Amino acid sequence: MPAPHHPADQPSSSDGFIRVRGAREHNLQDVDVDIPRDRIVAFTGVSGSGKSSLAFGTVFAEAQRRFLESVAPYARRLIAQGSTPHVDVITGLPPAVALQQRRGAPSTRSTVGTLTTLSNSVRMLYSRAGTYPEGAEQLYSDSFSPNTVAGACPRCHGLGTAHEVTEASAVHDPSLSIREGAITAWPGAWQGKNLRDVTAVLGYDIERPWRELPQEDRDWLLFTEEQPVVEVHPKRDRVAKPYKGRFWSARQYTLHTLADSQSETQRNKALRFVESGPCQLCHGSGLTRAALAVTFGGLSIAAFNALPLAQVAEVLRPAAELKDPSPAQSRVTSGERSEVAKSIATDLLGRVEVLVGLGLGYLGLDRATPTLSPGETQRLRIATQLRSGLFGVVYVLDEPSAGLHPADAESLVQVLDDLRASGNSVFVVEHDMDIVRRADWIVDVGPGAGPGGGRVLYSGPPEGLADVPESVTRRYLQPRTSPVEYELREPVGTLELRDLTLHNLRGQDGKGLDVDLPLGVLTAVTGVSGSGKSSLVGGVLPSVATQHPLVSRVVEVDQKPIGRTPRSNLATYTGMFDAVRQAFAATDDARERGWTAGRFSFNVEGGRCEVCQGEGSVSVELLFLPGSWAPCPECHGARYNAETLEVRRAGSTVADVLGMTVDEASDALADLPAAARALDALRSVGLGYLRLGQPAPELSGGEAQRIKLATELQRARTGHTLYLLDEPTTGLHPADVELLTAQLQRLTDAGNTVVVVEHVMTVVAQADHVVDMGPAGGDEGGQVVASGTPREVAASATSRTAPYLRAALGS
Repeated sequence: MPAPHHPADQPSSSDGFIRVRGAREHNLQDVDVDIPRDRIVAFTGVSGSGKSSLAFGTVFAEAQRRFLESVAPYARRLIAQGSTPHVDVITGLPPAVALQQRRGAPSTRSTVGTLTTLSNSVRMLYSRAGTYPEGAEQLYSDSFSPNTVAGACPRCHGLGTAHEVTEASAVHDPSLSIREGAITAWPGAWQGKNLRDVTAVLGYDIERPWRELPQEDRDWLLFTEEQPVVEVHPKRDRVAKPYKGRFWSARQYTLHTLADSQSETQRNKALRFVESGPCQLCHGSGLTRAALAVTFGGLSIAAFNALPLAQVAEVLRPAAELKDPSPAQSRVTSGERSEVAKSIATDLLGRVEVLVGLGLGYLGLDRATPTLSPGETQRLRIATQLRSGLFGVVYVLDEPSAGLHPADAESLVQVLDDLRASGNSVFVVEHDMDIVRRADWIVDVGPGAGPGGGRVLYSGPPEGLADVPESVTRRYLQPRTSPVEYELREPVGTLELRDLTLHNLRGQDGKGLDVDLPLGVLTAVTGVSGSGKSSLVGGVLPSVATQHPLVSRVVEVDQKPIGRTPRSNLATYTGMFDAVRQAFAATDDARERGWTAGRFSFNVEGGRCEVCQGEGSVSVELLFLPGSWAPCPECHGARYNAETLEVRRAGSTVADVLGMTVDEASDALADLPAAARALDALRSVGLGYLRLGQPAPELSGGEAQRIKLATELQRARTGHTLYLLDEPTTGLHPADVELLTAQLQRLTDAGNTVVVVEHVMTVVAQADHVVDMGPAGGDEGGQVVASGTPREVAASATSRTAPYLRAALGS
């Protein structure tokens, strides 16, 4: 433990610097660094070097801790708190706001409008300044929200989607009798038997085939709202006593399960017995008819929310630019020319224009947040902060350029400049060298990842990094000046996609989109945000490609988590832990005790620690403070009981192996072929710094995607596989991008086809074929602007990608 830094040793913070002394969070090695305030500061370094540990885990975490100290203990329970950072002292630290990469909320009720709080102002606009039908009463703003009792459609409860039970959806085989299970929508097991017995007591024939029953009987059994209770006398069970049984129609039972069941499995099962579609009462809007009757600019609030933000701005502009607003008007006439309309519209317009400037003009206010990329979500939060008017704040941003086309990154830089110009400090953890070059200051962390990193190699103006030989970042900071040539592969066939119409995909003639994708090569799909790249690669290709005779398998390597609980980790997902457990079971000590591989699993009884049940940590309730997790007092985080840890292999326990990084384990497990293959694949995609036992929830989307790619790389090749990847370079340093690109080339060289959605031009430049989508986002995209070799696309006069691709090619 290093000696603590005493207050007397602290330099003054009045000169505009945040001074960090003795930072030891995660892999940071007792870091001392001075970071200027009121500047754009870029934190750089390879993945796992410790830059996020410094920016988020230390600077932001300490700022948050200090703020929460001023909050009443009871109120702290309502605030998500992080742990106290391992640092001796930080001086000159202002309040901080963190904007991290996070996936959209799981609820489909969360939208772009709710995330940005624009929906609140839109509802107020319609309530106070909308045009009401003659004689209609004014509605409160809550009446324009599908998430409130006042505004939700009574049929679909605000979801916009109605589920209806029909005879076809509830009865899958009409040749069966009720006793044989004709009403598929009814539950199984004893509940189903109970309903069949009740039906028989009610006088319905449960032995005849369903199709032979009178239509009147069939309609009653499927759709009645009645719930008669009858006494049932079980005939086949002499032990069972008579009981009162209640009847449920197929519709009642199914809709009740969907509305009230706490089991996701039961709800998913019930969905098999309904026909779902837009609610006919509210036309999919989720709102009441009274709310839909109010208009602004000739649009109902549902139509307004469905517009792309760029068009929303045009609808608002006339009201915002009114010269002489009229006095408050009566409820039954238009309020669109009132002072209230001008005030609300002006505020809305200013906030919407910020979003449009960030390249998000193609999004609608009703776009569900689960469909947004992490980059889109973060830019929405950035725009909200830009309009907040805060002063003297440190904004800590996690790769704000993630998911951004280079053309859109220009707008992002302007927003960062605006935040700084407003009197704030902007700290960005960033891999995009175009963004880093525009920063005022660089903090470069490294030189390697994990234990090989954790040191500040340089802290100063960008041009000074060139003089730091240890820095991996420095050679990427200067743009390419000399032309480069890559050898192109010859396609082995063509995947012809015709008349595609998913989302915004469309052809130039108004029909569906036609695209030809070569097989046996590496194809990069490019285009601005919202241009249709993911719709093409993730929405269309998986189903169409399987029908091609040259494609034997389609593999989507996405950024979804490899697991949602701490029990899922790197070792278990890749399958290498099976080989590790078998190796421990094969030791002399384990065989003498009669232990099998199961003994070395932390998920089953026997070898695991029963206090924490193999999780390595336990939940601690702290009364007035929020509950937190602490290392298990019995196993101290090892996951296993003491007896299991007595068995060692090459001097290490099974817990020691889980604590190793991939790089460390490559040497320790070199004699296990199955584990060695997985470890080599993980290192080849730049994940040597991860621990084998690192819980899945701690992994980023980019890390999860590369783990999946590594899992594919270690598999034996069987036929021609089509690999689909959506922005695999997200979260990667340019040095790691080179490693990943090499593996994509390796997959292609093995006779496969790789199609990658990508914004990093160095990757696109090394592709054999490029499909550039556009020309813009949303309704203005969905077309192929240019296609061909990288140099052919770089020469296009209409492609927004072309100038950036030319720069990457050095021409």
